[in-house]
Amino acid sequence: MNVEPVSIRAIYRYPIKGLSPQALDQAPLSVGQTIPADRLYAIENGPSGFDPDTPAYFSKNRFLMLMRNERLASLRTHFDETSHTLTIESEGREAVRADLRTKEGRLATEAFFRRFMPRELLGPPKVIFGKNGHSFSDVAKKVVSIINLASVAAVENAAGAPVNPLRFRGNLYVAGWSAWHEFDLVGQTLSVGKNARLKIVKRIQRCAATDVDPDTGIRDLTIPRTLLENFDHTDCGVYAEVVTAGDVAVGDFILPGTQ
Repeated sequence: MNVEPVSIRAIYRYPIKGLSPQALDQAPLSVGQTIPADRLYAIENGPSGFDPDTPAYFSKNRFLMLMRNERLASLRTHFDETSHTLTIESEGREAVRADLRTKEGRLATEAFFRRFMPRELLGPPKVIFGKNGHSFSDVAKKVVSIINLASVAAVENAAGAPVNPLRFRGNLYVAGWSAWHEFDLVGQTLSVGKNARLKIVKRIQRCAATDVDPDTGIRDLTIPRTLLENFDHTDCGVYAEVVTAGDVAVGDFILPGTQ
């Protein structure tokens, strides 16, 4: 049973797939779209066949990602949505500052990853971008991911160790639901903020990326195993589709919806 108003506690996006999150105070949501600039770029780990002119869904295995490349979490990155400038800090120093819209900027970024993780590369790393707002999400549909902080707390209790909610790389972090209540909402449409409405469409199955500490890049927990052994599933969080546009902000309330 919910004991407090349900509200958004944090909003994040991941402009470059596999790299660090970017906190937002608010975000405009458009029908059938992700949070703006979420998974806007990816870094190809060897040739994938991706065509930027006719972008299509590709498995995350084609890109640099935390599930296999945990060292990525040790990097601190910032992305400027206006200029498409990516800044990467490694070992406390700025290693790259590059405009990803330019060939020179992409080459500089690719050169950094060749130096940073040569043994993990399956081929030349390549910064890629898809037209028409393509998102390099783990699912084919454009969605917004929602993480229930009470469910994260339940995982933390089961693991017997602190669990940073950012391990789950979600967009909206929500407080006020009881643990795992989000699963009961699949198929329902929720009102978020003044105007936005989101339909919960699917539970999120978790992979070994959640084993990686987002601050250190160390693989120090076994989250999917902890979920399975304690809760008989490997899910945490849900995907939602935006069905009515509107701005959402930290502190906005989420109201029960309809089927």
